[in-house]
Order: sequence, then C-alpha cells, then structure tokens
Amino acid sequence: MEFSQYNANALMYITPRPELVFTEGRGMWLTDHNGKRYLDYLQGWAVNCLGHSPQCITDAVVAQAGKLLNPSPAFYNENMIMLADQLTKHSCFDRVFFANSGAEANEGAIKLARKWGQKNKNGAFEIITFDHGFHGRTLATMSASGKPGWDTIFAPQVTGFPKADLNDIASVEKLINDKTVAVMLEPVQGEGGVIPASREFMQALRALTKQHNILLIVDEVQTGMGRTGELFGYQLSGIEPDIMTLGKGIGGGVPLAALLAKVDVSCFVPGDQGGTYNGAPLMTAVGLAVIKALTAPGFLDEVKAKSAYLSKALNTLSEQLGMEGERGEGLLRALKLGSDIGPRLVEVARDLEPIGLLINSPRPNLLRFMPALNVSYEEIDTMISMLSKVIQQVIDEKAAASTAS
Repeated sequence: MEFSQYNANALMYITPRPELVFTEGRGMWLTDHNGKRYLDYLQGWAVNCLGHSPQCITDAVVAQAGKLLNPSPAFYNENMIMLADQLTKHSCFDRVFFANSGAEANEGAIKLARKWGQKNKNGAFEIITFDHGFHGRTLATMSASGKPGWDTIFAPQVTGFPKADLNDIASVEKLINDKTVAVMLEPVQGEGGVIPASREFMQALRALTKQHNILLIVDEVQTGMGRTGELFGYQLSGIEPDIMTLGKGIGGGVPLAALLAKVDVSCFVPGDQGGTYNGAPLMTAVGLAVIKALTAPGFLDEVKAKSAYLSKALNTLSEQLGMEGERGEGLLRALKLGSDIGPRLVEVARDLEPIGLLINSPRPNLLRFMPALNVSYEEIDTMISMLSKVIQQVIDEKAAASTAS
C-alpha cells in the first residue's frame, strides 16, 4: 500500500513525521509499509524494554484478553494486586497506584506531595524541580519541567515549581523555604540530553530533604524498569526516596504507569485519586510479564555488560571521528557530537538502504540511544557500523557546503 493511499490528514498534526507507516516489529527491528527494515534504537522512547512484540507480552495479552479486560477500578483484580506486590517487593516502597502514562503518574506524585504537605507541613505545596528536566505534558507536569520555552506555550503555568540546577546541591538548598514540600528529579535527565545525577548529588539531596523534613520524589518514567542496569535508577545511589513514578518500560509497549510511595506518605483518601483504567487486568498482566523477565536471574547483569560494551563502542567511535565522548547510565546513553548535526544524522540514518537506522537527537549536538534491554552484541556492532558511515557522510556534506560558500 502506497503512503498516498493512507489518509494521514485525519490525524491531528502534532509533529512532523516522515512518510512511512510501520506495520510490524520484532525485537530490535521494525518493518514499514514498503517492507523496508529498520534497526530501532528508539524503541518508542525507551518504552519497549524487551523489544518489539516479545513473546512473553504477546502471550500475556492473548491469555488475559480472553478472561477479563476491566472489571472497573472500584474492584480488586488479581493482576493489579500481584503486580503491586512485585513492585513493592523489589523496591523500597509500600504502596502502588496504577496509571496509564508517565505524565499521569507524575501528576499523581505532585498531588500526593501536596496532600502530604497539607497534612504535615502547614499547607506547603512548592516542589523544587530542575532546569532541563522533563516530567510530562499535562499542565502541571509541563510546569514542573524545565524544558526551555515551555513556560509560555500554555501560559499561565501552574505555580509552585521553582527550578534548581542538577548536581548543584547549593542551588537546591537556597530554594527551600516554609512553602517547600518536596524535591522532584529524574535520576538521568533523558530529554535534557542524558545527563545523570551524580551518586554524590543524590545522596546529598536525600540528606538535605531529610534535614528539612521534605519529600524526595524520583521520576523514573525513563530510568526505571532496568534501564540503568539496576531495576530502578535510585538504587545506583544507595538511597531510599519517598515517592517514585514509573512509566514507559513497565508496560513494555502498552499504556501502563505507576505511582509508588512509602506507607507514611500514602495519604490519599477516597475521592483524591482515581482513573477509569487504574490497574486494569489487561495492562497489569503485561506488567507482570515484564517484571518477571527483568528479575530473571542474570538479566540485569547482562544489561550492565551490554551497557559497558555500548559505552566503549561509542567512545571509540567518538575518538575516531573527533567528537566529544559519550555519557549515560545503563542502556540510556548519549553521543556528544561537538556540533549541531544531530537532526541531519537522524534523517540520513533513517533513509539508509537497504536497511535504515532509527536514532534520536533530543538536542542538536547529541544523539540518544535507548535500545531494548535484551539487545544483542551483534546489534550493537551493526548500529555502530551504520552510525559511523552516517556521521562521516554528514561531516563530508558539511565540509563540502563550507567549501562551496
């Protein structure tokens, strides 16, 4: 079927998209409507933690779809309880609320922190967040984010989100006052350019929040569910936050998210929080399949080994092409390009023949890599080989354009 035969104009325009329609996916590979294959280092922006259409998720969906889709969140269902139990067993948290997206989970975290502030901090409501942070696209989570320009898109913003600088504990401390109820951050700023919070900063932040009796919220929508080599990113620093949010990887490709909290912070009362699909058995069946895979013996050790392999390969590529190195945690990594060629690299990589490469440039001067956690070493080597050719082509284009001018 030709692209022109699709009525793509029926979709609301929200972003420029190339004229291709993906029809199938398996593991690290996608296939479009023309039959062309692509090595996918986006994986739905770190959503498909086990790759496209993994057998365990297919089996879970098929089995559950024939039993029960949604009895209403006013009732318990078996999968809801079992997944909450698994999440609390493998983390430092005691209570779980299920949602549909990372933004919704973060909105819930903001509400929970403000509720706790009403009960314990004389109505304190301000949540310190960070420049270049990203927490979602609702009005409150956009206000909490530190993405440049977002303060005016849907102005006025929701108030109560002063911004500090990542890895600068003094910048956090100077913002704390009697209205402060929490500090909220991503252990690795993904959209901000794959910038990790240092172990020392996370530990200092935990000490500071305890000193001032305020909450520490970790947004693990992108870093959670094995992405950093630990099941949750906060575990890299040996700390225990008060609240955590999960999204993306927890559903392995389906809409599932979660808000987790310590028992003494879990202060919602009936009417405070809800959602039509909260903990629906179809989605939580998938979540159970995902966490079973991630906690299987040796799985996270393999993530760490592949992370080191990818990091070394990116650094070698950087040295060969005169770039500025790489950074990240686990299988969330960035290549620092040294110039604003990222968007062009994305285009050239996608258009490669006979197979394309899907990569992401959250900032013009870097590329972000979010492969499936079970990516093979061969697929890492293939990506590096393809990327080397793409970068050299774009460098040559830039040099030719400079000479011509």
